[in-house]
Amino acid sequence: MPRIKLTIAYVGGAYCGWQIQAAAKSGATGERPSVQSAVMRAVQEILGAKVHVHGAGRTDSGVHADAQIAHFDAPDDKAGVDWQRALNNRLPHDIRIAGAQIAAPDFHAQRDAVRKTYVYRLWLDRRYIPPQWHPFVWACGPVDEEAMEAAARHLCGRHDFSALRNAGANVAGSVRTVATVARETVAAVPMLRLWRFEADGFLKQMVRNMMGLIVRAGQGKIAADDVPRILAAGDRRHKGTTAPARGLTLHKVWYAGDVLE
Repeated sequence: MPRIKLTIAYVGGAYCGWQIQAAAKSGATGERPSVQSAVMRAVQEILGAKVHVHGAGRTDSGVHADAQIAHFDAPDDKAGVDWQRALNNRLPHDIRIAGAQIAAPDFHAQRDAVRKTYVYRLWLDRRYIPPQWHPFVWACGPVDEEAMEAAARHLCGRHDFSALRNAGANVAGSVRTVATVARETVAAVPMLRLWRFEADGFLKQMVRNMMGLIVRAGQGKIAADDVPRILAAGDRRHKGTTAPARGLTLHKVWYAGDVLE
């Protein structure tokens, strides 16, 4: 029984995230639209049987992905299916299979992940956002980028990030090792800033809270040197602004043997 590894790109605006979720409102029935449910329906249509598609991790409602990783087991007689073409023929336009391959029999998209990279997009002009960028950026306006970089340096390393997680996730422990929090410019788009976050794991909405904290420093609402105190307090009430989901993209999931960028 071959194990199929998928690399999935999606625009998250129409979905409650990667993971299947029950209807949130009292009295509602069924599921809220999720990327996982859409992919599972397409796989099951091809197989003619129920199958579970495991993802590398949940993404928040409205968050995008360049390369979410998932896997499922297919029967032997389906090993030769062109899964990329077959699934893209069945999926909505805002979910695309970027790659599909047979993985090792014991590969697990979530348990085998060793690092994740997210990219957050900021737009530095509130007066005007090009329509094509609007679904993918937070228009935070002008900021002091040196102050932001000073605040970001305090987030790197191994810390307890209890102060920068939101309630609702059943995850053991709140200590994570953050390898990178870095700003990147795009010469062709002067108002766009990319912030790269890379760590061995992230807590619920941790990246969005980190971005919100850094922007607060750039707006002069906190000093960069306040960040260690906020982390040490371990109190979610100090997390401040949670950056909007639309600016965030899961860029890459890393596995043993991958060459670090």
